[in-house]
Formats: sequence, C-alpha cells, structure tokens
Amino acid sequence: MGPQPSAALARPALRPSPHAGPAAGPADPAVEDAELARGLVAGDEDSLATAYRRWSPLVHALARRSLGDAKEAEDVTQQVFLGVWRGRRTYRPERGTVAGWIVGITRRTIADALSARTRRLDLLASAGSSLPLPDPGRPEAVLDRVLVGHALAALPLPQQRVLRLAFFEDLTQPQIAERTGWPLGTVKSHARRGLNRLRGSLEQELCRP
Repeated sequence: MGPQPSAALARPALRPSPHAGPAAGPADPAVEDAELARGLVAGDEDSLATAYRRWSPLVHALARRSLGDAKEAEDVTQQVFLGVWRGRRTYRPERGTVAGWIVGITRRTIADALSARTRRLDLLASAGSSLPLPDPGRPEAVLDRVLVGHALAALPLPQQRVLRLAFFEDLTQPQIAERTGWPLGTVKSHARRGLNRLRGSLEQELCRP
C-alpha cells in the first residue's frame, strides 16, 4: 500500500480560492512538468500541492461549466485531486502531459457527478406522491412538512441520516458516503430501505380519516 494523503489533502487546502487567478499561468513555473510528474508518482506531497495550485482553477472552471453549481464544482475539484493522488502510479508520460491526464480525470469525475445527479432525481421520483414537496403557496404545505418530518424521525438513524442528506442538503449518494464515511453500498442500502419505510409510513398517514 502506498503512502496515504496527509495534510496536503485536507479539505480546506484543496478548496479553490474565489480569488484564484486564471488557469493559464502556473503558480510555480520553476517546476517543470516532467519533474512534477516524477514527484507525484514517487508520492511527494509537495508535488501534489504544486499540481493543485497550478491546475485547480482549470479543474474548477471545467466542473462549474458542466455542472452549473459552484458547490458541486468544489466537490469535483476535491475528488479530482484525491484521484490524482490515489492514481498517481497510473500516470504514463508517454501517453500525454500531466495536465492532459488531470483533465481526463476531471472529465470522468464530472461524468460521475452528472450520473449521480440523475440517480438522485430518479430516487426522488421513485417515491412519487408519497414524498410531496411542499409548495409554499398551498395551505397544506406546513402539514406536508410535518408529515414528512415525522415519518423521517421514525426511521432508524442511519436511514434517516441518508435521506435527510439526500432530500434536505441535496447530496448525491457518493457525497453522502464521503460525508458519513460509510461505504457507497451501505449508503445505497440505507436509502432504498429508508424510502420503502418512508413510503409506507406516509401512505398510512395520508389514508387516515
């Protein structure tokens, strides 16, 4: 097992600054790409930090353009550079530049984020009318929120946590896994079981005279 990312991969350190300059100018031009690549492959955290300073504005811009959401773009940027670190030994200079390799990781990560968004929408749709989204213009909106809130509160805590993160914080299942530290399969299982229980509970509430 290779060295694990340490302080160089702490979340605050990898968040793109809102004042970051354009991607065109490398933050540290003295470090050549080939040397940077060798450092990354060898597990040098300073090389990772340099790569982040140099290319995170580009990664963030590509993600923001594709996803249309700044927070999701920040999450994708984090995931991309974690992917750079974890997959550093797969880099092959004969196949292209470090920048091109990072852009390739970015495109795959964006595609994963878009797929997760679609799955989340499908998950919400699968609940159908059993999960009414409150309409502020309807007097029943408060009742809807109360019913959903009570139904969620009756779920086992892991299922409740997953569904609250999905519905109220709009997190994808991979993001929920990252937030909770649970395996993605566990998150999916809790979501599926929680939705089934939630649907049944709401149907009982709505059918009461």
